[in-house]
Amino acid sequence: MSGPLTGAIRVPGDKSISHRSLMLGALAVGETRVTGLLEGEDVLATAAAMRAMGADIVREDSGTWSIHGVGVGSLLQPTSALEMGNSGTSTRLLMGVIASHAISAVFTGDASLSKRPMGRVIEPLSQMGAQFEASPGGKLPLRLQGACPAVPIEYRLPVASAQVKSAVLLAGLNTAGVTRVIEPVMTRDHSERMLRGFGAELSVEEVDGERVIEIRGEATLAPQTIEVPGDPSSAAFFVVAALLTEGSDLIVENVGLNPTRAALLSVLRQMGGSIEELNRRDVGGEPVADLRVRHSALTGIDVDPAVAPSMIDEFPVLFVAAALAKGTTRTSGLDELRVKESDRLSAMAEALTLAGARVEEAEDGLTIHGTGGEPLPGTAKDCAVTTHLDHRIAMSMAVAGLASRDGVLVDDTSPIATSFPAFNQLLEEARA
Repeated sequence: MSGPLTGAIRVPGDKSISHRSLMLGALAVGETRVTGLLEGEDVLATAAAMRAMGADIVREDSGTWSIHGVGVGSLLQPTSALEMGNSGTSTRLLMGVIASHAISAVFTGDASLSKRPMGRVIEPLSQMGAQFEASPGGKLPLRLQGACPAVPIEYRLPVASAQVKSAVLLAGLNTAGVTRVIEPVMTRDHSERMLRGFGAELSVEEVDGERVIEIRGEATLAPQTIEVPGDPSSAAFFVVAALLTEGSDLIVENVGLNPTRAALLSVLRQMGGSIEELNRRDVGGEPVADLRVRHSALTGIDVDPAVAPSMIDEFPVLFVAAALAKGTTRTSGLDELRVKESDRLSAMAEALTLAGARVEEAEDGLTIHGTGGEPLPGTAKDCAVTTHLDHRIAMSMAVAGLASRDGVLVDDTSPIATSFPAFNQLLEEARA
């Protein structure tokens, strides 16, 4: 086991809010200013795409980003393909943005993104009038021809997906009339909060236990000043590392605690984790706090599948926490993890087994028998964990390495740059 994590650290800005700040700033009329933007490759792919469609986006020396938008309905035809790298969020949300504009765009991505199906977004956007020529299986590269005028639709989400919901709402911005999305299970609501913040006419109501979200199109968005809170998905790695490492007493500052994103903290507290919220406040419509995390003896639980949508990205690192807990942790309802940057269920089952954990894989979840706080053995010297180009697998197994006797070898740490370029440096700071 490594030394304790102490002191105070600040994780990079929330990725979801960073993407949306750039997109909505580019669709507003006037200058939007953003501080705390996450400057990972995924978000920079969004910035490059919005520039290619006419927005003036500049990073100032102070680290503040200035975005001069073109206005809803006034995006320009990009002159070359929009290169999305590894960013599924950029791809799906931008497909929504472009779907109701009279322009066409070709989307390309890296090997990992090109394996991810886009059909769940293509389906509703096609109903609105957009036309797609996709690679087999609805994958990238694909060409999208926007519809003008697009047709407002009522769309019931067949699976809980914030990206699909957001794509339809963004397409609705430039569509005459009211576009309606029905969400049987609530997913992260950054799009709703931020669209309202930029001045879109958007309402949310509960009808028969479902969320009905309506947006009125032909909107005029007003520029904003945005302070991006710390990304709870990035904070998760440090929270789990501090819980697992003896003697740790760490403060993670300025963490966004949007209720649609904060389920991991509830689950870790259920397992016995000591996580306090200090200085709770509201920043730009989003709840924020500093988290004080202390080393804790964790106990395995059955995780309620209903929490899956509000911690879908945090399951890989929860699996690491479960591997060190006392007793058994069971998870289910996680089919969505099979279509992320990698098949995260089989990737984490394989990785943790290699590090010495006892894991059983089912179709929709993992059962993990914990060590009761004993360190994991770690990987053999010549036996590297396969990350499948997935940043969350790489970071989760780095945390597992801290909680192991011999460390954990991973095949490739470069994917971490897509979401969290300073991860290793912050981990060293906390351990120093």
